[in-house]
Amino acid sequence: MARVLITGGAGFIGSHLCDRFLAEGDEVICLDNLSTGSIENVAHIASPNFRFVKYDVTNYLFVDGPLDAILHFASPASPVDYLELPIQTLKVGSLGTHKALGLAKEKGATFLLASTSEVYGDPLEHPQRESYWGNVNPIGPRGVYDEAKRFAEAMTMAYHRTHGVRTRIVRIFNTYGPRMRIRDGRAIPNFICQALRGEDLTVYGDGLQTRSFCHVADLVEGIRLLLRDGGPDPVNLGNPGEYTLEDLARKIIALTGSSSRIVHLPLPVDDPKVRRPDITLASASLGWRPTIVLEEGLVETIAYFREKLLAHPGERR
Repeated sequence: MARVLITGGAGFIGSHLCDRFLAEGDEVICLDNLSTGSIENVAHIASPNFRFVKYDVTNYLFVDGPLDAILHFASPASPVDYLELPIQTLKVGSLGTHKALGLAKEKGATFLLASTSEVYGDPLEHPQRESYWGNVNPIGPRGVYDEAKRFAEAMTMAYHRTHGVRTRIVRIFNTYGPRMRIRDGRAIPNFICQALRGEDLTVYGDGLQTRSFCHVADLVEGIRLLLRDGGPDPVNLGNPGEYTLEDLARKIIALTGSSSRIVHLPLPVDDPKVRRPDITLASASLGWRPTIVLEEGLVETIAYFREKLLAHPGERR
């Protein structure tokens, strides 16, 4: 049995991590200020090994007792969020990472940083390998997230090299599944909610930009393996299947049985044209590959949003 702290534990991915570690028999402390997370994501947990603490990780961080691992997932993670919360995004990537690393050093805990494929920016290399340094606009509107995560990676490696902290860095590519928010802002929840409401599906630009989509269950398994068997260098986790956003929109219309149309809006500033992970390192070092095909994961995710919209018909968040 391990004792694990998950910052951002009431968020989309964080809450699934809480479930997984509890299922393994571990004790989980879930820390979240609920700025983008939701208490509903962990309300189903009735384990004596689980504790929720509402707290902002950018403040002084203290946890009583031992800790075996800290998983730092606190951060706005969608364009809607980090464009509305730019300063908070920069603070949690810098101050929050610093506080969490300091706690890991104090407790002798393994530290796992949730980084992102956004560190690659609008990539000039395709697919993206961990050795690629990225093409990022540091002063653009997306820079608050990109640079927060790039700084967090640098801070994590500094604590590893200077203080000998056991560290892991996961670069997470587009992930989807139950517990995403209605107003998440990313393509899959946007398209699903629009299709279920019979609204036009809004595709930005010509829709030919590509993304890859990894189901959250596959991602959580990869994170578990990385925490246990990984090393300090960054590792990509994502599904290498690549789809245009136009294809994704049409697929969701078909799976929902919607009569919605596709409409095109102007492309946001610095929106990446391509995004696909090279997962050679994860496959070789962790024995990990995603197993859930997109159609299967979308059917589950559509069912989740259908129920959520029925329960909260006026909800836009």
